[in-house]
Amino acid sequence: MSGRHELRPLTAARGIAAWWVVLYHLRGALEDVPAVIEAVLAKGYLAVDFFFLLSGFVLALRHGERLRAGGLAAIPDFLRRRIARIWPLHAAMLGFALLLVALLRTSGRTTQDFPLAELPAHLLLVQAWGFANPLCWNDPAWSISCELAAYLLLPFWAMAIDWRRQRTPFLLAAIALLLALLHGAFALRGAAGLGQNIAQLGVPRCLLEFATGTLVYALWQRWRARALVPALAVATLLAAGWVLGLSETAMVPAMLAALLLALANAAGRARNPLEGALLHRLGTISYATYLSHFLLWFAFKLAFVHGEAIGWPLALIYLALVLGASEALHRVVERPAQAWINRLPLRRSPAPLPAPRVPRG
Repeated sequence: MSGRHELRPLTAARGIAAWWVVLYHLRGALEDVPAVIEAVLAKGYLAVDFFFLLSGFVLALRHGERLRAGGLAAIPDFLRRRIARIWPLHAAMLGFALLLVALLRTSGRTTQDFPLAELPAHLLLVQAWGFANPLCWNDPAWSISCELAAYLLLPFWAMAIDWRRQRTPFLLAAIALLLALLHGAFALRGAAGLGQNIAQLGVPRCLLEFATGTLVYALWQRWRARALVPALAVATLLAAGWVLGLSETAMVPAMLAALLLALANAAGRARNPLEGALLHRLGTISYATYLSHFLLWFAFKLAFVHGEAIGWPLALIYLALVLGASEALHRVVERPAQAWINRLPLRRSPAPLPAPRVPRG
């Protein structure tokens, strides 16, 4: 998010979530981690569910009105902007993975992590659509593949119905239905956790949570500052139910949706730590953090790790490497490539963005 479309707490939260994923993948190699912290890190895969919800919210904020006003003519520009946002860095990381493959072969080592036959599906970002094993090459990119599916469907979702104009009870019922469908999909597959069976459940997990995020945006449009305390209360109750043993697939997406609404309502409030410059920067470079950390860890282990566990000095060096690489990739790859693709001419320009008309629910 940027400019007038940005809610700084959401950007900061995205950065925190990205680092939760980093520590989730690192946790197995850390020594002497307290049990409570280990339990928190072991749930880092839930950050992806927050990303899906957040993406739906942010894209409804930034593009929903334009898509409704422009109709089919607005779709090419929307998709170009989304591809410019996600694909160049993804391609760069696949290039880095190919370099790792060459180094491994040069040294006479083999690995099953980079099957060349599946590279085309990964390059096209369709690996999570049933065309390949989504958990190879750059594993975290499976969720970007799912997001691409959501991007393709969002214009039709936005044009079909203006959710901001629906009554509040209807919106709440629609959110409940989407989350019930999500829980049901996991139950049918016998999956008790949201991180299970990514190959079959990754896309529906993304689409249902992404759609929920767009409806959370519609609620935020009408409630704004009034929803902070109620949303936090709902998120707390759902979290308590989850901790006490209720189903993760039923409690957590609803909890994260309520948290998302609370964070959006916290924007602009005084003494909000999520408005600070440091967390905001972590959020700005979070896509680079998310896409680079896994392959950096693979390379780091090849170079420096000789065993199952590493000490904290090595862990801190790796985390510093991820931070530095995130900043560099954001500056050198993400921003220039995004700007270049967005300058490419299209045959038709999207409709101008009209002034929003938001009903009271």
